[in-house]
Amino acid sequence: MILTLVVITALGFDFTNGFHDTANAMATSIATGALRPKVAVLLSAVLNLVGAFLSIEVALTVTNAVVNIQNSDGTPKPELLADGGTALLVIVLAGVIGGILWNLLTWLLGLPSSSSHALFGGIIGATVAGLGWSGVKWTGDGSKLDGVLGKVVLPALISPVVAGVVAAVGTWIIYKITIGVAARFTDNGFRWGQIGSASLVSLAHGTNDAQKTMGVITLALIASGEWTNTSDIPIWVRVSCALAIALGTYLGGWRIIRTLGKGLVEIAPPQGFAAESAAATVILTSSHLGFALSTTQVATGSILGSGVGRPGAQVRWAVAGRMVAAWMITLPAAALAGAFMWLVADLIGGVAGAVVVFALLLVAAGFMYQISRRTPIDHNNVNDEWQPAPAPASLSKEHA
Repeated sequence: MILTLVVITALGFDFTNGFHDTANAMATSIATGALRPKVAVLLSAVLNLVGAFLSIEVALTVTNAVVNIQNSDGTPKPELLADGGTALLVIVLAGVIGGILWNLLTWLLGLPSSSSHALFGGIIGATVAGLGWSGVKWTGDGSKLDGVLGKVVLPALISPVVAGVVAAVGTWIIYKITIGVAARFTDNGFRWGQIGSASLVSLAHGTNDAQKTMGVITLALIASGEWTNTSDIPIWVRVSCALAIALGTYLGGWRIIRTLGKGLVEIAPPQGFAAESAAATVILTSSHLGFALSTTQVATGSILGSGVGRPGAQVRWAVAGRMVAAWMITLPAAALAGAFMWLVADLIGGVAGAVVVFALLLVAAGFMYQISRRTPIDHNNVNDEWQPAPAPASLSKEHA
């Protein structure tokens, strides 16, 4: 029963990861008109689906880098395998719930926070609550960048800055080169370029993020004795995770797409191309070098950089400040949620505890969804002029 809840919850996180991070690849293409909103999310969903099957390396080491619940070969710690692996399953369940709750809250607020950091934060919090502070790898063994500091904190600080600088320089060069060229020619050309660069970001996102959930489910299967191969992922896990993230992507996280596409800076096609190219370059280079980073932070940093690099562009620094604040508190906030869920499950105990925390997740998710319906944002009004409270879709249609 607990294993079933872990699998369902992990797929639920994968789904929220999909719609939460659609904006990373497609916000600028939608904002500039390079792609129609529904076409953009469909393209991103297909590429996320394809990307999820390209590799399993991330899935095999998803939690090893930050918590001490696995041995070096990927098998769970022996002390966590008693009673069918219940101790480990509850930690994973509580941690993933913590990640989902933070994803839903930031989606409701239209803030592009990191789904990866939310997942890591939730699992870290549940691990600390269940095993103590020693259950977390804070710095690794010193032989390489590892642990929370090396795998999460440092990339979070460095990657958006690097992406922003690359995008700013690229945008400045583009506008220097195209001086004197009629705007209609440059805009049309760069819109086509945006389709390619946005597609590359979507493919890279699917290759990386879907695997995090594959790793969580496989770890739960090993803990419960349902899977023994630590060098492979069950095919049904790959397929279900790929479909979950693709479905979430297709539904579109319109609130976050609006914030990234319209809230930071008014984006022209040359800026969008520079921002997406910078994001894709940083993500793929970091993946090749083995650095874990947040695609959300990279995408946001590149969009800010494109605003700085374009002469005369107005960057809304107040909106950017809210995003940075969300980045800073994602890990601790998700950790607190994960720790709380573990405490509730442990207090009640057994299957009943797992069922209660799963029910709490459903109640919280339903509550936030109902609140979101008060100011709905979808493909009809995602590109409306930026204002503190976006016009409801119905009003947008009346004025269309």
